[in-house]
Amino acid sequence: MNAIEVKELTKVYKGGKSKIEVTALNNFSLSVSKGEIFGLLGPNGAGKTTLIKTLLGIVQPTTGSAKLLGKPISDYRIKNRIGFLPENHRFPNYLTAEETLKYFSQLGGNSPINSDKRIDELLSLVRMSEWKKLKVGKFSKGMMQRLGLAQAMMNNPELIFLDEPTDGIDPIGRKEIRDILIDLKNNGTTIFLNSHLLSEVELVSDRVAIMDSGKLLRMGRVDDLTTTKEAYIIETQNPISPDFVNAKYASPSSAEASFDNISIKLESSKKLSVNVKDNLELNFVIDSLRKNGINIKTISIQKNSLEELFVSLITDERGGKK
Repeated sequence: MNAIEVKELTKVYKGGKSKIEVTALNNFSLSVSKGEIFGLLGPNGAGKTTLIKTLLGIVQPTTGSAKLLGKPISDYRIKNRIGFLPENHRFPNYLTAEETLKYFSQLGGNSPINSDKRIDELLSLVRMSEWKKLKVGKFSKGMMQRLGLAQAMMNNPELIFLDEPTDGIDPIGRKEIRDILIDLKNNGTTIFLNSHLLSEVELVSDRVAIMDSGKLLRMGRVDDLTTTKEAYIIETQNPISPDFVNAKYASPSSAEASFDNISIKLESSKKLSVNVKDNLELNFVIDSLRKNGINIKTISIQKNSLEELFVSLITDERGGKK
């Protein structure tokens, strides 16, 4: 059973006096396995927040269906198994960190007495024990994010939705939060992560989905999405002459293998980027280097960053306009 199942979900916001309709989700489908960290990516206005709000029952879908932990999203009883950290969340300024968590614990149906130990554990986990008695009104943005994460974990949820969890947090704090998320995952918690920090998503997510204009553009494992098929980086021990790249070599074993058919670029004096259609062409390049007395140090599959993939997909979706 998947932790999240979304099938052909559509959400259309009706216009007011202008009668203009906005399609925030367009026949959107995805699934999230139990115990994985799943990253949702998209530019502003892509429909990410609408998707989360729909899954949490805050917004009603126009058509389609969805399930959380095997139950329809219309089943309110599933809420006590879910944690949520919204973007730009606000807590009452007059409450302390301890009082805030106690308040949310009681909203979740726990007694104040039983929540004390859990509150101490969570404040320690997010490095906020020192500010347990400090009023929220004096918190920095980073402190608010840490307290918000603790709030989302208050009821030991099986599934947690996190909307920009590292917003306003310094690099050390982001590393600490990544470690917390990985620990939660290792304990079986499913995490649905929405963030504009693509490098953070790339570091922590098992799979990601990229969306724009309410539509799913790409979904898969991070390594699979960022690996460029049949593209390699070849590093050498001795310098490569530009004449090597410009020369007209041909394979004696195959008329199809020649530098005319291979995309090959000198990145530096000791590095080549090569695009080939198969292993035959790759081995032809390797043989040609060796015949020219150039010793190979490493051969690695070329990868793009998640950010490069993101920009490319969004640009293509919008007809080349960034």
